Amino acid sequence: MSFRLLFVFVVVGHQRRHAVHFNVTAHPPLSGRPGQIAEAFPWDSAPRYLLHDRDCTYGAAFQQRVGEMGILEVLTAPRSPWQNAYAERFIGSLRRECLDHIIILNESSLKRILKTYFQYYEHSRTHLSLEKDAPVSRAVQLAELGRVIELPQVGGLHYRYERRAA
Repeated sequence: MSFRLLFVFVVVGHQRRHAVHFNVTAHPPLSGRPGQIAEAFPWDSAPRYLLHDRDCTYGAAFQQRVGEMGILEVLTAPRSPWQNAYAERFIGSLRRECLDHIIILNESSLKRILKTYFQYYEHSRTHLSLEKDAPVSRAVQLAELGRVIELPQVGGLHYRYERRAA
């Protein structure tokens, strides 16, 4: 049996913890990051600032592409993950709540799993800092709507609970 490393590239927006863009590749990260940042922000949708760590995969080609897009890079201090708390928390949640519980077969299966997890994360998963709401807010369902049912998400790894009439 042979194993292949897969690299995940995720751009997280700080506004209500939104996954702006993600991609999976088996190629080394240096070759794909400049293109990934351009895919994440097509045309004139680039943010003003890009906060990231000092990983060596953010090489000269990445810095050049970011500069061409008019984005100002803000680097965190060395060994200071708390300076990019939203991204660190997002990636930690992804690993603990999803990737630690599945077997990844190939690039396409990982993309499909990540896509369903991000939908769950943004539409169903509650966050204490958002007053127990999901990043994409949803209305409170009153008891008059019916009994509570569970809807499987992320292949049954997580569930969303809603009220439905019997």
